[in-house]
Amino acid sequence: MSRDANPEFSGPGDSPKLFARIAHRYDAMNRLLSLGQDRHWRKLTADALALPPEGRVLDVGVGTGDMAQAIMHRWPDAGVVGVDPTTPMMDVGRHKLRGDGIRWSQADGLSLPFPDESFDGAVSAFVMRNVVDVPRALTEQRRVVRPGSRVVCLEMSWPRIPIFRALFRFYFADLMPRIAGVLSGQPAAYRYLPRSVEGFLTPGELTKRMKEVGLRNLRCRRLALGTVALHVTERVEKGRGR
Repeated sequence: MSRDANPEFSGPGDSPKLFARIAHRYDAMNRLLSLGQDRHWRKLTADALALPPEGRVLDVGVGTGDMAQAIMHRWPDAGVVGVDPTTPMMDVGRHKLRGDGIRWSQADGLSLPFPDESFDGAVSAFVMRNVVDVPRALTEQRRVVRPGSRVVCLEMSWPRIPIFRALFRFYFADLMPRIAGVLSGQPAAYRYLPRSVEGFLTPGELTKRMKEVGLRNLRCRRLALGTVALHVTERVEKGRGR
């Protein structure tokens, strides 16, 4: 039996239920758990898109819209389309970002409802570890961007330095779930969070998956002592790129 009234979350397939439960506390918990650094990481991610004038960008797993908002601040003339399978998360975002010009769409990242080469960039922020088929999600993002456009992924990772791994495990896998569980009223969700990070692909493995689906010119920047990784890739013309 679970340790609370709500059942435990077992894997990425449970993500829509998890995020529906924590939607109204999601932003506040992000600020707390990242010590306020998540906004900075999103700014770096938005900048990495390198959009053309009046470019059109797809935010996959838009959630409550923090990544979309960062894009609008960095690229004020961009057109941002956000997709997410979880309506309660987007409802929070719509209320928070009224008038920002973001288009919201309920959709599955494994089957994006857009024609080929529709966007000048695609981005996901803290999303990929919550999808059931990472290669398929990456393939879809590559499909909908134009040649020369970037596919950018911001994701958490388990640090490599042994002493910091131990400290991170204490904070992220022990202390944090207890605090966030009490504050959010959803302890099962925050017990799942560290498991989702530790069980996900390493930055090197994710880079390999990106290359396997045809993304090129891959660069990975480790942030926050290795607990966050920013992957920047491109869709290039066939035969070009590495």
